[in-house]
Amino acid sequence: MGKNSSSLYIKLPVIIALAICVGIIIGSNFADTAVPGGGNTNNYMKLRQVLTAIERDYVDETESDELVEAAINSVLEKLDPHSVYINAEDLELTKSQLEGEFEGIGIEFNLVEDTIFVVATLPGGPSEKVGILPGDKIVTVEDDTIAGAGLSTADIITLLRGPKGSEVLVGVKRKGKDHLLPFTISRDKIPQYSVDVSYMIDDETGYIKVSRFAATTYDEFREALEKLKDKGMKNLMIDLQDNPGGYLDRAVDMIDELLEDEAMIVYTDGKGDRYDSEYRATDEGIFENGPVVVLINEYSASASEIMAGALQDNDRALVVGRRSFGKGLVQSSVPLNDGSQLRLTISRFYTPSGRSIQKSYEEGLEDYNKDFTRRLEGGELFSADSIQFADSLAFETRSGRTVYGGGGIMPDYFVPLDTLEWSDYYSELLYSNAIREYALDYLEKNRDDLEAMSFKEYFRSFEVNASMLDALVNAGEAREVAFDSTGFARSKDLIQISLKATIARNIWGDEGYYPILNQANDTYVRGLKLFKEAGELASVK
Repeated sequence: MGKNSSSLYIKLPVIIALAICVGIIIGSNFADTAVPGGGNTNNYMKLRQVLTAIERDYVDETESDELVEAAINSVLEKLDPHSVYINAEDLELTKSQLEGEFEGIGIEFNLVEDTIFVVATLPGGPSEKVGILPGDKIVTVEDDTIAGAGLSTADIITLLRGPKGSEVLVGVKRKGKDHLLPFTISRDKIPQYSVDVSYMIDDETGYIKVSRFAATTYDEFREALEKLKDKGMKNLMIDLQDNPGGYLDRAVDMIDELLEDEAMIVYTDGKGDRYDSEYRATDEGIFENGPVVVLINEYSASASEIMAGALQDNDRALVVGRRSFGKGLVQSSVPLNDGSQLRLTISRFYTPSGRSIQKSYEEGLEDYNKDFTRRLEGGELFSADSIQFADSLAFETRSGRTVYGGGGIMPDYFVPLDTLEWSDYYSELLYSNAIREYALDYLEKNRDDLEAMSFKEYFRSFEVNASMLDALVNAGEAREVAFDSTGFARSKDLIQISLKATIARNIWGDEGYYPILNQANDTYVRGLKLFKEAGELASVK
């Protein structure tokens, strides 16, 4: 897989503003709604005097709101990379990713060349009810043309979301129609799922993919565990690749389902003892026995690292993949009087063995954000031998295995990033939506035959043949993706898997999509081979 291939495994359109949300943990202990006093009062007065003088006497017109926000951000830059200010507008979008539902029109979309491309409609949701179809392009909203208007994804979300019961008029361009189709959509509550999919890989092995730790994630995870156990699950794979984190308490509850009573999960240490806490497993969990494999990569952060670290330190799971993000700081939310919010780092978290996995931020935010580039250029993403840990960062698991702190969770089994099959040509096919459009076109022409098949039969016997690939190439050229024979040959297997998975998704949903797509996920494939070792580890008490 290529270095950009992680985007294949994110359920569209889970819009997470990475600069704000990656690795953020919303702690279970919330800060007071007002910033406490104390410190040097003269400094507070000095800042107030400066702003007052500017507003009263500065030669040019200024926006006091902008000055205050700039001042806040300048102060936070002196702290750590995860203490952030979120203005009221951005806060609504950020919160919606963690609260489990929002109010809108119920579509998954991709923004291609300034045009909204409908990837899917929520079954039973507002858009499906009025007849919007996958493949439609939303060109106008309330008679205003938005195609080509240079709007961002956040702008589009703002336009389409709104209070339950409110209406929005959209103009849709549909393939085969020479005019825009008008649809008036009544907005409704739209549930969001953070457990993207759960399914049985084979008769004994269950798979759960968790995309973030949101308000409903624990309930979804528990339901998935029970469903898989009812199907005979004896082995469990938890996929945390690309998971940026979320609510600490949800992660703790999920881990509790896998650990025996009183096992340490995580502890935190802040200034004084106000934010010091310790979390241990409590009641009997749903899956306390049986082999567990956890998948992580360089984008697995925060709550993902808490889960991977707790299971690794307790010798409850084998961790497979690449070194995780390295975010070991806990934030708490401080609501501000204008609807904005301060997310302030209040403590560090430590895995059961005592590891802090926070990577260094001493050189400032710009240097901090170059960490991925350093990993790439230093060879770490391709070879475990490129990763060096100081002896002072060595810790031991319950059974005496050596693990390391100081910057992410290092997996028990390293899986290098595979760039052999990735090409620019495949990337252009993917992000131009050529693969999705062709998949929809193929489905409409072959719907009866495809829907007559079971997914098991489709998975086993359906092949993307040469004529389909030729048609996909033509679909790409229609979207100005020039054919590249070298790139096509390099990515042929990947293109076939991606197209087969996309067709399946339109019939069986994510339970049809991920089992196929995961065949191209090297970490997943490697993890499947490690359940014997995971079982031996789980038997050590």
